[in-house]
Amino acid sequence: MDYLQIQGPTKLSGTVTISGAKNAALPLITLTLLAHNKLTVSNMPEVVDIKTLLKLLGNLGASYTLEDHILTMDTSSVNDTMANYDIVKTMRASILVLGPLLARFGHCEVSLPGGCAIGQRPIDLHLKAMEQMGATITIHAGYVHAVAPEGLKGAHIIFDKITVTGTANVVMAAALAHGKSVLVNCAKEPEVVQLCEILRDSGIDITGIGTSELTIIGTGGKTIDMVDFEIIPDRIEAGTYLCAGAITGSTITLDKVRHDHLDAVTAKLEQMGCTIDITESTMTIHPSEKLKHVHIITQEYPAFPTDMQAQFLALATLASGTSIIEERLFENRFMHVSELQRLGADIMLNGHTATVIGETPLFGADVMATDLRASSALVLAAMAAEGTTNVHRIYHLDRGYEDLEGKLRLLGAKIERLKE
Repeated sequence: MDYLQIQGPTKLSGTVTISGAKNAALPLITLTLLAHNKLTVSNMPEVVDIKTLLKLLGNLGASYTLEDHILTMDTSSVNDTMANYDIVKTMRASILVLGPLLARFGHCEVSLPGGCAIGQRPIDLHLKAMEQMGATITIHAGYVHAVAPEGLKGAHIIFDKITVTGTANVVMAAALAHGKSVLVNCAKEPEVVQLCEILRDSGIDITGIGTSELTIIGTGGKTIDMVDFEIIPDRIEAGTYLCAGAITGSTITLDKVRHDHLDAVTAKLEQMGCTIDITESTMTIHPSEKLKHVHIITQEYPAFPTDMQAQFLALATLASGTSIIEERLFENRFMHVSELQRLGADIMLNGHTATVIGETPLFGADVMATDLRASSALVLAAMAAEGTTNVHRIYHLDRGYEDLEGKLRLLGAKIERLKE
């Protein structure tokens, strides 16, 4: 098993290129199940989660190649509708095949999903929506069995709570349904917006893109002629590198980035004293001489993203005063706190709120990654800590960050990937 060895403290400088967004790419890969043509997808991040989902589609009968961040995909040969446990158990996003498979074939069997252990992320909202569209859903032996022999029918669906994967799944199902669907309380994340835009550009009548209410006229079960597209830049990877500049007191530039997707993140960095220069496709962070404390509440987009909570928790350990970070979306997403405490961080937990006493010296230690974003927070803290830090269980990191250690090394970090 691999681990990362990091020598700190360190200064960074230079430019880092941001990869395509994993959280956009996953639903877009399953979106290709609605297409009858071969298509090309560019800026595809080559991370473990992407390769896992492609393997799943390959098992269903799709053919594909992924080379140099270019994916060619042909799902016209898909002839199987069972997403089996062996793959789905490793990645929650596999549930995204449910909507497109059901809409296209009228039936599917999808294993209940796995993924990061950051709390309950139930799929009941997905299933309830499919039932409203006329599907019969049963759960047996760990599998969701969905049947709609006459095809899915348009429906008026109100999500009880905002759900990103739920919105994506139902949008894909509605695109091939019979008649009109109106979806209320939809997620507005950039990753959902891109999925809707590609459907629109491929001929689907869809309105309300970027708002909480979407109206979709389905094709009545007919697959679509899908346009080629490019994955948007990864806003979470970008935010992580901005935090890398802030926590090491370094000026670094991010290239191929969408700054409009990062407004909540940059606002908090500026509150902490950093300044950020922006062009159309780059962002340069200039660190604060003395970081200020911050109050963060994670909420759905466009508010502060839960996927940046851990990185800012690490950053807050160096800030003056006391920072408060409230996690409103996942009840078990503070598992990295105990690992940051091993580095010397002074953090108190009370329910969904972390209180961080800043300006506490950090010292290298052996730590263990508990989920994807926690992994990056430990790497950030290690670059600010005195001495050597070994970050174990970095398979979490590999699920969502493309060559993190290579990119950080180019910026000047003393970081190596080693074998246990």
